[in-house]
Amino acid sequence: MLKFSFKSAVWSAVLLLLLLSLLTPLSVLSIFFMMIPGVILYASLSVKSFILHLVPVAIILVMVHPIYLLFMVILILPAIAMGHAYKKQKSALFALMTGAGTMLAEYLLLLLVGSLIFQFDLSSYIRDVVQLTIEPLTNSSNQMINGFVWTPEMTEDIAKQTQLMIPFALVVTSMVMAFITHIIARPILSVMGLNVSKLPPAREWRMPRALIWYYFLALIIEVVSRQNDGSYWKMIAMNLSPLINLGFMIQAIGFFFFLSYTRKWNPIIPFLLGAAVFFIGPLRIVGIIDLAFPIREAISKSKR
Repeated sequence: MLKFSFKSAVWSAVLLLLLLSLLTPLSVLSIFFMMIPGVILYASLSVKSFILHLVPVAIILVMVHPIYLLFMVILILPAIAMGHAYKKQKSALFALMTGAGTMLAEYLLLLLVGSLIFQFDLSSYIRDVVQLTIEPLTNSSNQMINGFVWTPEMTEDIAKQTQLMIPFALVVTSMVMAFITHIIARPILSVMGLNVSKLPPAREWRMPRALIWYYFLALIIEVVSRQNDGSYWKMIAMNLSPLINLGFMIQAIGFFFFLSYTRKWNPIIPFLLGAAVFFIGPLRIVGIIDLAFPIREAISKSKR
């Protein structure tokens, strides 16, 4: 493993700057790159050297504000999890799931600790944020100009819907953070001499066929939630369906890349189709059909 060097000192500085950006407007973007320095440092250094690199960062953070030290601990743990997976030569998918799972577990733990110990009321916080966001719409002069009346009931409904979607948002955020970290950290670690597995090519992306059954289960839960006033079933329905649809979108993207590869299309075409999947909802049907029927096998046989 690498010992202290100028490169490792630079990555420590990058970690410091990213952490300091968390209480600034830049945090909207920097949060997604937060694990990268930690992953690179842990994967390329011995545990002792890694700790020694964190000590000066921690000291500076405490001098600025102790809250930054908490941020560092929260964000360094999933970075360690991903870096450890790289050290053990695990697959790229395993490293991604490990990093995303650790981050998601921390999110849930923070919500639990905040609720039980610090009496943090997530419902009230979301309601206040929604109220602040839509305040221009509730202005009487704006309502008169636009001819649209925004009622307090609408605000309450948006706040409830937002709260119900929190689990989905946490899952997607964790996955995106882990994915971005892998995409950027893998080539850097490869240049540093560490062998890190690649993700399978997009044309090989395939979701488990059981996702079809989960889709039908989500439909049943959605029907139950409409007949039940409780928020529990409604929360499951609102989070399960988007996650399953995301799986179908990934399947559709994989199919487009597979089709492009077998048909020798222009390389830009699958990227355009893949981007369109996220903006044109019905395109996910391609993923459902590809998952339910052996279309790729039929295409491969027809090429022989």
